[in-house]
Amino acid sequence: MPADRLRTSEVDALLDAFLSLKTPDEAYAFLQDVATVKEIQDLSQRLAVARMLAGGAHYDDIHAATGASATTIARVNRSLNYGADGYRTIIERLGDADAEGGAR
Repeated sequence: MPADRLRTSEVDALLDAFLSLKTPDEAYAFLQDVATVKEIQDLSQRLAVARMLAGGAHYDDIHAATGASATTIARVNRSLNYGADGYRTIIERLGDADAEGGAR
C-alpha cells in the first residue's frame, strides 16, 4: 500500500494512540480492544518471522518455529528487502544485533 494511501487522519490518530501508551499492560489492553486475538497473533508472528529472516534463518526453520506459511514468510522477506524499513528499525531497536543484514 503506497504511503500516501496509508496516511490518513484516522491512521494518524491510531499511531498517536500507540505512541501514548506507557507500559506493556497499557499496550496489551489497547491491542485487545482494537484488534482480534487472531490479528494480534498474526502481527506478532510476522515480527517473529522478520527477526528470524534478518538473522539469516531459512524458510523451513522459520515455518517450524513459528507456523508461518511460505506465503507469509515470503511477504515479510519482501518487506525486509524492498519495504519501508519498518521491520529493520524495530529489529535494531529491540537489540537483535545478530539479525542485522541477514535476509538479503
